[in-house]
Amino acid sequence: MLTASRIVAAGAILGGLGVACGAFGAHGVAGFVTERYPDAALAARRLENWHTAADYHLWHALAVIACGLLASQVKAKALTAAAGCFALGTLIFSGSLYLLTLTGRTWFGAVTPIGGALLIVGWVLLAWAAWRGERRI
Repeated sequence: MLTASRIVAAGAILGGLGVACGAFGAHGVAGFVTERYPDAALAARRLENWHTAADYHLWHALAVIACGLLASQVKAKALTAAAGCFALGTLIFSGSLYLLTLTGRTWFGAVTPIGGALLIVGWVLLAWAAWRGERRI
């Protein structure tokens, strides 16, 4: 069973991975990208893709943690669904942008909106759960 504390733990793991990806982007990806993409404009776009992925990754790790914290106070199945949408959306959205940057395969960019849609659904579910939830205490 997915408990509030496990949702928080999942968010914390997602956050740690986000920090690692952000650090790798700041220290390792720049050199790789400039070698892989001789066109400076394309290299700049790929670095921007990486940074967008890392930003969304970290923000949505916090959203998963918020779902877990709220789940400890409010009865709402939508919180588990929201946390799942945030986690899967992050995997697809940020993951596809990370892969686009590292591989240069542009079809990964076509997958990114699926992750974005899941992130939006997560926010809607979180709002619904917070609005309709009943206090546990």
